[in-house]
Amino acid sequence: MPNTVTVTNNYVNRELSWLQFNARVLQEAEDETVPLIERLRFLGIFSNNLDEFFKVRYATVKRIVEAGKGGKSELGGIKAAELLEQITQVVIKQQSHSLEVLSKIKTALEKENIYLLYENQLDQEQQQFIKDYFIRKVSPALVTIILSDAVDLPNLKDSAAYLAVKMVLQNKNKQYALIEISKSMDRFVVLPQKNGKRYIIMLDDLLRFCLDDIFNIFDYTEITAHMIKITRDGELDLDSDLSKSFMEKISESVKHRQVGEPVRFVYDKTIDSETLNYLLTKMGIDSHDSIIPGGRYHNRRDYMDFPSLGRTDLLYSKIRPLPVKELSLQDSIFKSIAQKDYLIHTPYQTFSYVVKFLREAALDPKVQTIKITIYRLAQISHVASSLINAAKNGKRVTVSIEIQARFDEQANIAYAEQMKNEGVNLIFGVQGLKVHSKMCLIEREEQGKIKSYGFISTGNFNESTAKIYTDFTLLTANQSILKDINKVFSFFEVNYRIYRYKHIITSPHYTRKSLFKLINNEIENVKQGKPAYIRIKMNSLSSFKMVDKLYEASRAGVKIQMIVRGICCLVPGVKGMSENIEVISIIDKFLEHTRLFIFCNNNDPKVYISSADWMTRNIENRVEVTCPIYDPSIKQELIDTFDICWSDNVKARILSAEQENEYKRNRNPKVRAQFALYDYYKKKLEN
Repeated sequence: MPNTVTVTNNYVNRELSWLQFNARVLQEAEDETVPLIERLRFLGIFSNNLDEFFKVRYATVKRIVEAGKGGKSELGGIKAAELLEQITQVVIKQQSHSLEVLSKIKTALEKENIYLLYENQLDQEQQQFIKDYFIRKVSPALVTIILSDAVDLPNLKDSAAYLAVKMVLQNKNKQYALIEISKSMDRFVVLPQKNGKRYIIMLDDLLRFCLDDIFNIFDYTEITAHMIKITRDGELDLDSDLSKSFMEKISESVKHRQVGEPVRFVYDKTIDSETLNYLLTKMGIDSHDSIIPGGRYHNRRDYMDFPSLGRTDLLYSKIRPLPVKELSLQDSIFKSIAQKDYLIHTPYQTFSYVVKFLREAALDPKVQTIKITIYRLAQISHVASSLINAAKNGKRVTVSIEIQARFDEQANIAYAEQMKNEGVNLIFGVQGLKVHSKMCLIEREEQGKIKSYGFISTGNFNESTAKIYTDFTLLTANQSILKDINKVFSFFEVNYRIYRYKHIITSPHYTRKSLFKLINNEIENVKQGKPAYIRIKMNSLSSFKMVDKLYEASRAGVKIQMIVRGICCLVPGVKGMSENIEVISIIDKFLEHTRLFIFCNNNDPKVYISSADWMTRNIENRVEVTCPIYDPSIKQELIDTFDICWSDNVKARILSAEQENEYKRNRNPKVRAQFALYDYYKKKLEN
């Protein structure tokens, strides 16, 4: 797609940069080398990402506009009202392109004897199947809203899709109605197989086929149905009532999210103008909202759950997570870690070590205390059950659970209540700060003394995401590091006391200062003619202060290589500003989530893993931990993983001033980092 991103004032606007990231996700749906059903699922991820973007980022910019503020300095040199317009134009183009991609995927599916049918393409046998299916499974759960001028429209659910129905009655009057596409029902209805061919109909088209059954009480001459969807402001507005608990405030605010202000209205572009104007007026949607023409179907995020139909040849092959060399799930994790540090790199290596560690701690009579931070848990969490088990066995279990983890608030509240009932001591973060650090501290009595064990991670302690997110977890008994980790837990309980740390780097008090010091060291070294470089892998870079510091290092001559999956407000390769900075982004089978910082330090590299991206919120408004790596073999392993990722010339895109998401191509042997990393860990086991 042509570049539609404005670069001003030395920065790329973060919202527009995010849209370029989502364009890279759409590239995966378009890539014919990606297995066909996986391409559909990437299309679903693209759509789901866009929904969250409008709930949060677009809604935030809209609030700036409505508050009468320009927001220019915070938005990278673009006025807020102008930015809303740019976002809308970019999204319209992306949506249009995504429909073209979907059409190509459907054509490719047909070559594989998989057909998505419209309601007017059903044969008699399929029609009967649909009628029976509708009566048994759809009709009892159907929510249909009859619209009238005399009755206000009930609040439509956030991000739910609706069929907007227009009936022309015998007396020429118009009757409008809405049918909710229920999330409780399968969006894809698999029809009986015929002659080796598989048939699927969307729930939307099933409803279109059954319109006569739904509206048979109306005497109409014509009936049409078109899809619409509304997205609402997803930011939480917390009640100031002092009599309510924090959990009560969060719960009420999450409920309010369902009726928040509309920020986007998407509609089937074939809908007639009379029906469209009626709906916009009825819903109070105006020019400040993003009104986007779309295709026949919305909520394409449901393509993430497209049925596999047993066609494993149209899916990525599943990998079997590898063990970590010399770390056995059959032996005591404590005994192993007491000897040396270990690194787990999921999903290439198994997350089971983390669960085993916690289960062992829950049973071990010598373990006295477990402290852990939780941000997002799996729906069925073995981590949570291990912590509850530990509390039942008399351990002092303290859990800092972040119940403001966006869109996981309700799930975390449910887990918090369950753990509280089982005797777990809960800490609900720090006022004004989200706890985003990923760490665990276990205290064990050994020979009359307390010895600490623990782990620090770049990702959530979540068994589900550990299968698809790349993350590092350091298992360690390094008493110096764990002493610092214990201070962070002390800070959770006594927020007014600011601790000093000898090893780890923490937000919000020290991250920027510490990173600046590391960057300054590289600047000083290059000025003295010593080796100097910076290698960074993260999800997002949007802090202008960090960007400016990297520009300073580039101007001094420090070579900087960056792998940034998502937002990147830095403009690389600009003479006199950033000519020594190269940036790539990798989008592939797994979601790149590792955060890794490597500083040359005159060829004695300083290596860190972190929970923090270089965003203002991570540096100033969250509790984050960046952990040094001291073990030489792990340090080298992390350097190797960066080198492998940097060598990617299959799935890496070059982030440039032109913002075109061009694939990185060269004459070197093909390297697909995620596949190469799995091979790297297999070879480590063999050596």
